[in-house]
Amino acid sequence: MPEPKPRCRGEDHDHSAHEARVSSRAALSGAAALFEAMGDEHRLRILELLRQGEWCVTELVDEVREKFSTVSQRLRVLRSARLVVRRRQGTHLFYALADRHVADLIDNALAHASEREGESKEETGHDS
Repeated sequence: MPEPKPRCRGEDHDHSAHEARVSSRAALSGAAALFEAMGDEHRLRILELLRQGEWCVTELVDEVREKFSTVSQRLRVLRSARLVVRRRQGTHLFYALADRHVADLIDNALAHASEREGESKEETGHDS
């Protein structure tokens, strides 16, 4: 007969230090929406370009080599998640990252992915 697994009960531990750091349900939902919007490689590429500064939609279309309507839809998703802001100048729309937090999210996500990529290469013993 297998040995019973030890059971841990919540009252066995003092969680008072953890409770102060628990985010509200609204904050968690908002963060999940941010990650969902950033979770597409094509949208992340646009965010990475906007990390360099403000871009006109036409410039983005040329850079990512996608249809205008496709880039516009991607920007709409990013804007609805409040990751980017836009401004109009005549007939041109310019987009930029919403704030420094977004730039930090992008930097951290790409740095973390690069670290994980390096770990995978080390584990397998080759670069592909």
